[in-house]
Amino acid sequence: MTKSTADDYGARTRNDNFYNVESDEVARKLQTDPINGLSEQEAKKRLAQNGPNALTEKKQSNFMRFIRQFNNSITYILILAAIATFVLKEYSDSIVIGMVVIINALIGYFQEVKASSAIEKIKEMLQVEATVIRDGKRTDIPAEDLVDGDVVFLEAGDNVPADLRIIDADNLKIQESMLTGEADSVLKDVEILPDKTTLGDQTNMAFASTAVTNGSGLGVVVKTGTHTELGQISASVDEVKTKTTPLMREINGLGKYISYGIIVVALLLGIFGFMTKIYSVDLLVIAIITMIVGSLPEGLPASTSVVLAMGVKRMTKEHAIVKSLPAVETLGAVDVINTDKTGTLTKNEMTVEEIVTKEGTFQISGTGYDPTGDLTQHGKKVDIAKFDTLHKLILAGNEANDTTLEQEDGKWVINGEPTDGAFLTLFKKVFPDGSCEEEIDKIPFDSDYRYMAELSQNQDGKRTIWVKGSPDKLFEMAAAGDSSFDQAYWNKQVSKFAKQGRRVVALAYRSVDQNVETVEHQDLTDGLVFLGIAGLIDPPREETIVALREMQEAGIKVKMITGDHPETASAIAEKLGLDDKISAITGAEIDEMDDKQLKEVIQNYNVFARTTPANKLRIVEAYQANGLVTAMTGDGVNDAPALKRADIGVAMGIKGTDVAKESADMVLADDNFATLTKAIKEGRRVYDNIKKTIRFLLPTSFAEGLIVLLSIMAQQDLPLVPTQLLWINMVSAITIQFAFLFEPAEEGIMQRPPRPSNRAFLSKSDVWQIVYVSVLIAGLGLVGYDWLIDQGVTTIIASTVTVNVIVFGKIFYLFNIRTPKPAFSKDILRNLHAFWIIGLLLILQLALTYAPFMQGIFSTGNMTLMQWGLPILAGLIVLIVTETDKFFHPNHFRQVRTE
Repeated sequence: MTKSTADDYGARTRNDNFYNVESDEVARKLQTDPINGLSEQEAKKRLAQNGPNALTEKKQSNFMRFIRQFNNSITYILILAAIATFVLKEYSDSIVIGMVVIINALIGYFQEVKASSAIEKIKEMLQVEATVIRDGKRTDIPAEDLVDGDVVFLEAGDNVPADLRIIDADNLKIQESMLTGEADSVLKDVEILPDKTTLGDQTNMAFASTAVTNGSGLGVVVKTGTHTELGQISASVDEVKTKTTPLMREINGLGKYISYGIIVVALLLGIFGFMTKIYSVDLLVIAIITMIVGSLPEGLPASTSVVLAMGVKRMTKEHAIVKSLPAVETLGAVDVINTDKTGTLTKNEMTVEEIVTKEGTFQISGTGYDPTGDLTQHGKKVDIAKFDTLHKLILAGNEANDTTLEQEDGKWVINGEPTDGAFLTLFKKVFPDGSCEEEIDKIPFDSDYRYMAELSQNQDGKRTIWVKGSPDKLFEMAAAGDSSFDQAYWNKQVSKFAKQGRRVVALAYRSVDQNVETVEHQDLTDGLVFLGIAGLIDPPREETIVALREMQEAGIKVKMITGDHPETASAIAEKLGLDDKISAITGAEIDEMDDKQLKEVIQNYNVFARTTPANKLRIVEAYQANGLVTAMTGDGVNDAPALKRADIGVAMGIKGTDVAKESADMVLADDNFATLTKAIKEGRRVYDNIKKTIRFLLPTSFAEGLIVLLSIMAQQDLPLVPTQLLWINMVSAITIQFAFLFEPAEEGIMQRPPRPSNRAFLSKSDVWQIVYVSVLIAGLGLVGYDWLIDQGVTTIIASTVTVNVIVFGKIFYLFNIRTPKPAFSKDILRNLHAFWIIGLLLILQLALTYAPFMQGIFSTGNMTLMQWGLPILAGLIVLIVTETDKFFHPNHFRQVRTE
């Protein structure tokens, strides 16, 4: 093959939809022999040309991860302050500031080290052997060596090593749920399919990493490595950029405004100080740095991280494992949750729910594979001995079956198809001690005839052919043996079940002579005795319905994404109570829209059926384009790109694939969708407490800087030295700020709507409160200092009192911020941790004031009992003023609960 021919061949093989091409044409296009396969020489050429059947990944160094942690405005300013104090030989100040910067960076770094390794997990899935035909001989080769045109042999138990076009199939079934979300194995054939057939309906294709569950077959490799469906998902996961969480966007924005403001004030202050010449240049620089360090909320990153970490710990106890700290809060802000149906909203355990025979309609209680439940009619338990047809139908479902039902570790599980498992469970519900008949011969299920049949013999030696399959096929067989068979009636019953979202299975039988040893198709088409139909459903999780109701009350929209047909998906959505009105759209319809069109119509739908991985990713992006904080839940490889792109991805911990778990921000250890409601409540509590922390931290930090600023402008000595300001910030960071860790959730937290994602972190009322509290605490500190100096007190004692004025202002202000209710209401005792934290802070302040070694480091001195009255008085004034504001402006303080 010449190079130009090879190039043409490569272009064709990468772009063709091979499901839409006859199998012999596939072989011609790929220039291969479907009987003898490729030659070894040709395979080596193609391997050299197209590369191995493997996936690649982009790696990032840990060093770059660490460096990126310094990329925020507050950190930049702190680094400059640390450098400046070092140059000025204020080494203690420089070391403390530097330690704060490094600790904050380390916290972020260790969280990011846990980042997604989804591509590596996908790569591991491709490390399998493949049985190929080369030079007319069957041989096993590493899957990495497969090339386009290789003829691959498949049999039960194999993993499909690449994307294949099926050219021969003998009852070949492949489990594709990891790609399509469909619970049942797909029966494969060789027939050509129409153009634009969705992934879940491509019955003549086999896809890399899916599992062969039954039969055998041959397939021609049409796509390898990154070109496979799995490879495309891998590329999507790699290319998808994770979004900054709403909280981090808000805090980063707040940090920028604070930093810009402090820089502007520092520059103006420097100009003023230089012009007035009240300080030397060195002293002026130290004064400005003191003002900056005092004003900067350097404890903000650490405080936020600790509040989030506490949220992580609490959520872990609720079986929600959070992989990144900001993800804790993101759920509290979520507007839309896109969720997979199978295994998330439903149990992924098919259940026979209702049966219709000529004897009437019967209901079966109990869900899943646990054989516990009753068979009833009109609400009364059925005596099975009185209903011969019903008896035979249940027996037919048990005999015409390829699946096993067993109890493992106290839980009932199946090995085989969910539909077959449902009939085994039904049999055990009705006949707990019943046994199977002796199997003599069987016709396995095949899509060509859409039924399965078993010839079996009971204990009395009577032989029967039991048949289970598609209603339309069994209706034909029943009509062939009974001219009075009312097919119109049964079609109506099937339609009724289908509209209810149920899968419909028909059952029939035929008695045969004792000498019959085989079952043939002709034995069935000559006529069967029709027994009835069964309606099956993948039952909703009981707790899911309650959880959906709670989410609706919280203003959160839940959207179902599934591989089911639209009618089935809509019926299940109605049963779940997903929304007041159900509106469905298919993946094929989404493919017809561009991103702008999808953005405009996306909010009109709440059910997305027959979706592909690309559809799921676009759905998430469309909601985000509308400014909505979007969550995605899922368990399959096909969910990975959307899980990573969402503001928060949530994977299932039990049934979820490793790829899904690694791509997600959170893993539900119990696979319970209802756990999300607890996580959302915790996320909202975390947000409230972070906001309380910041509303507490900013005015008390600004007050420190304001004292220095006003002193410079008044051209007087600084009442506080840098080490005292660092002490105030340090002692607050390790004590009083953490009081908010333990604040319980506000009343009605799950009845308020999600907060708008485009709203500023602090409202105008918040800013006003920060301003007046800053001025109030700074003013009280300066007035107290000046009064003490006028009374003849030394500057050291006056500074010590001023430090305690600021600290007591913080203590009393804490009680105002803790709750939107009056400070001394019954809620004062709802967080007892706050009291021992305050007690610890007071002990540290006493050590600062009276311990000799502390006096030497922080320039403090012994205060008299009377002098302690000033800090207490200042704290009371702060509390009275802020509580008065709360009384006259209750809506501002109530917003914590209603926003």
